[in-house]
Amino acid sequence: MELPKRKDLRLKQYDYSSAGAYFITICVKDRKRILSDIVGVGAHDDPINSANYDLQIRLTDTGKITERVLLSSNNIPGVKIDRYVIMPDHIHAIIFFYPDKFVSQKNGSSKAPTPTNEMLPHIVSTFKRLCSKEIGNNIFQRGYYEHIIRDRDDYKAISEYIYENPIRWYYTK
Repeated sequence: MELPKRKDLRLKQYDYSSAGAYFITICVKDRKRILSDIVGVGAHDDPINSANYDLQIRLTDTGKITERVLLSSNNIPGVKIDRYVIMPDHIHAIIFFYPDKFVSQKNGSSKAPTPTNEMLPHIVSTFKRLCSKEIGNNIFQRGYYEHIIRDRDDYKAISEYIYENPIRWYYTK
């Protein structure tokens, strides 16, 4: 039986090492909830009637490793993790590239999604590999979702989405 062909999510002819901002989502295999717990804290279990109610993201040990590896990307010249959230079964992040500060990866990398000669796939592939090595097994789904942030309005909408994601999760779980 022939497996279905995967839809290519990348824009053809786009250089994913270009200066700008990228929104990425990386999911855990089988959507297992192993990265964090989202819990309500406060005086009441009713957030509408409690001024002291808040949500917290409590990272698991796996989530703490994931966060440390994600933030280590800031050590790569020309790369900045701007905003991120580590949800129970996925990660959202905005990554900025400043290509005048890094040497673009044009030599490819093994097992990386195509195209392999650009910085975004290289960063995501390295992130997953380092997490897998430290955790002891591969916890992430193959591939990832990316969106090229086009302007300030797009950036603002995505930033709000990242910020509000735990709230949506908590009330729909």
